[in-house]
Amino acid sequence: MIFAKYLVKLLVMTWDPFGTLRRVLWIGGGQWAGKSTVSNILAHRHGLCAYHFDYPNVRGHEDRLAARGLADTRTPDEIWVRTTPARMAAEVLAGFPTRFEYTLDDLRALVSGPPVLAEGWGLRPELVVPIVADPRQMIVMVPTEDWRAHQLVHLDRAGAFTHDVEDPARGQRNRIERDRLITADAVDRATALGIRVLEVDGTRDAERVADLVAEHFAPFLPPLPAKIGG
Repeated sequence: MIFAKYLVKLLVMTWDPFGTLRRVLWIGGGQWAGKSTVSNILAHRHGLCAYHFDYPNVRGHEDRLAARGLADTRTPDEIWVRTTPARMAAEVLAGFPTRFEYTLDDLRALVSGPPVLAEGWGLRPELVVPIVADPRQMIVMVPTEDWRAHQLVHLDRAGAFTHDVEDPARGQRNRIERDRLITADAVDRATALGIRVLEVDGTRDAERVADLVAEHFAPFLPPLPAKIGG
């Protein structure tokens, strides 16, 4: 019975009527490593369709969670302050598989000539590996500790904590440590599964980091368009 349930779940994960999933290129990893920026650069360079995991509300993911009784009904203080980073990380990691199912549904609905490039911290190596033909179809981007600290100071959306809680400073500390734990988990899982990990330390600009990611994905990317007069 347990095996049958696992088989059904695997079939649901891999069902691919238009062949889109087999050709997706995946960028996972940690917060503030530049995944979205790099995916946008590569999408423009190679004419790819870019899919951003971090915008689920637009696609009704929160509504689907609510319909299944999985919506988070806790108060902001319960979520961010009256907890621990380890518990927060465990809760986020536990929720990624369901959100990944919804992501696969979104991707199945796409038909694209070039591959689709999907990015986001919830695209975990252990979830992606079962549905790709080649581990080179994924890369995990993570910030070094120094670059994470830099981003928190200089990148507004990284350093902002906008939740209305009783202790914003503690909430921010919990969030930062939660993100560090989730990033470390992604590195551990990628390493165990033979997925490349690319550390981003700020010494390369976004275009150069995109070059490195493009080199990794080279067997699957369409050629760059020829320059007029070049």
